[in-house]
Amino acid sequence: MPDPSPQRSPGILLASRPETPLLDSVVWPADLRALPETALPQLAAELRGEMIDAVSQTGGHLGAGLGVVELTVALHYVFDTPDDRLIWDVGHQAYPHKILTGRRERIRSLRQEGGLSGFTKRDESRFDPFGAAHSSTSISAGLGMAVARDLDGRANNVIAVIGDGAMSAGMAFEAMNNAGAMDARLIVILNDNDMSIAAPSGALSAYLARLASGRTYQGIRDFGKRLTSYLGKTVDAAITRAVEHARGYVTGGTLFEELGFYHIGPIDGHNLEHLVPVLKNVRDHCRGPVLLHVVTQKGKGYPPAEAAADKYHGVSKFDVITGAQAAVPANPPSYTSVFGRALVEEAGRDQKIVAITAAMPSGTGLDLFAEVHPKRFFDVGIAEQHAVTFAAGLASEGYKPFAAIYSTFLQRAYDQVVHDVAIQKLPVRFPIDRAGFVGADGPTHCGAFDTTFLATLPGFVVMAAADEAEFKHMVRTAAAYDEGPISFRYPRGNGVGVDLPERGVVLEIGKGRIVKEGGKIALLSFGTRLADCLAAAEDLDAAGLPTTVADARFAKPLDTALVERLAREHEVLVTVEEGAVGGFAAHVLQHLASVGLLDSGLKIRPLILPDRFVDQARPEKMYADAGLDHAGIVRTVFAALGGGKARVLKA
Repeated sequence: MPDPSPQRSPGILLASRPETPLLDSVVWPADLRALPETALPQLAAELRGEMIDAVSQTGGHLGAGLGVVELTVALHYVFDTPDDRLIWDVGHQAYPHKILTGRRERIRSLRQEGGLSGFTKRDESRFDPFGAAHSSTSISAGLGMAVARDLDGRANNVIAVIGDGAMSAGMAFEAMNNAGAMDARLIVILNDNDMSIAAPSGALSAYLARLASGRTYQGIRDFGKRLTSYLGKTVDAAITRAVEHARGYVTGGTLFEELGFYHIGPIDGHNLEHLVPVLKNVRDHCRGPVLLHVVTQKGKGYPPAEAAADKYHGVSKFDVITGAQAAVPANPPSYTSVFGRALVEEAGRDQKIVAITAAMPSGTGLDLFAEVHPKRFFDVGIAEQHAVTFAAGLASEGYKPFAAIYSTFLQRAYDQVVHDVAIQKLPVRFPIDRAGFVGADGPTHCGAFDTTFLATLPGFVVMAAADEAEFKHMVRTAAAYDEGPISFRYPRGNGVGVDLPERGVVLEIGKGRIVKEGGKIALLSFGTRLADCLAAAEDLDAAGLPTTVADARFAKPLDTALVERLAREHEVLVTVEEGAVGGFAAHVLQHLASVGLLDSGLKIRPLILPDRFVDQARPEKMYADAGLDHAGIVRTVFAALGGGKARVLKA
């Protein structure tokens, strides 16, 4: 199949390619397996160049994929994918995998509307046996596939590739414990690049570093290599085990072996002459659970990424030659940065405020807090369950913890939110980033459900800011509130450009506000759709439909007086939110039904996120398709009125 890719960028990195690239002959992994082993380094170099060029045009996750180029080539060379199941934990490192599995001609559609997902996705390719985007799921999924294989009497291999950052999550160890107890035939590859999204934290990171660098470990390993080299590749497994146990007596064994895994490594993840033979031996001679410890370099092979502090984990479009990323237009500050600065300010006034993140300090804005108040900042690793209960423990001792977690990541800790926080009425503060649509990150990171699953909990205060000024008020309100758990949600991206107060004010709990008075139509917004409600009100006013706009601020406790007033004084009431069914609108409807106002002839229409998982697109397109932009709000009003005045609406 010819390569339809556009002209590639020139430069030192890409210009060294031979006249007849090998990559052009590889469409599927079967083509790769037809190459001689000696050709793999050249193919890897071309694959790295192709990935760099593609991501320079689309943006996306760069550093993680660069670090696993050789590993990707080796895995598809040694294993018979897709019959052998290859699972990439998180999936953000899978761009090279996508290029080698029939998707090269679409690789420049990454994270675009109608294009390839930025993560692995089952309905995108048969080479993606398990979809991902949240971390630490690969070993559990792989074990399930391995057990299914054994029940079916099949003999294929199952390989889970998991990063050192993802191994900080308890779920990974739960799966390993289960796999070791079952003695399941499962291959786990630990991709140890000493870095996840942020700097590594916790005891596991230090443990892996000691394993990789320990002189005793390496000496015993070398002895084992020399011994088994004389016996050939068919060495009896018992002898190999004896060597491993001998090493265990000297070093105390490894954590992975205590869990029942046969531990191999660390080995150089960029040396194909080492990777391929080891993978073949693992494939052919290991019968129980195996952990292969591979050391790689995030951003490998692209100097700007290697030199960057985050190894170019996530990038916008960039210049291949210089590495310079596309300039971001001057816009209002992001909600994330407003949160970080506001919390720093509040913590300067209150020594009891502490901040917690689950491996996302920059993503949540808490990197600013860590710089100013390092002793009160805690990065617990990819461990949202622990983060929430850790925060509960702090709250029980009189501290004011802010557990800043993405909406979709908070889903992973829901039992802890219910059992350890809500039931005990502990005042844990939950800043919820990435609420609503997230554009290119698609359905796996879309914050659709937090209002629904938090507002059902007794005693929980659930807020959403309409703009960055309201957001500052909510940060201060959360800091001041000490009666129980409280949350405030905010979207990815920039604010709307309102003036920011020097410091937020403490809001009255459960009290909304009227932003614009009208008479016939009422628009009740929860969250950042308020600007579109105001724009819609202008069009409705011009069409002879005077419109009231209100900002609910709280889904719980609901401002019932405001809701009842809007219902009694208007013909149409439209609720607008960036959340799933069962959220803010459900609470409004529940109250109106309980007081009999749904029997009064009121036309009420809830606008929510679609009841489906929405693939990636530009955020403005996603809002328009969902009917949550100002035009969609206007259409909803006219539909409620019967559509008779729609022609009056100005273009």
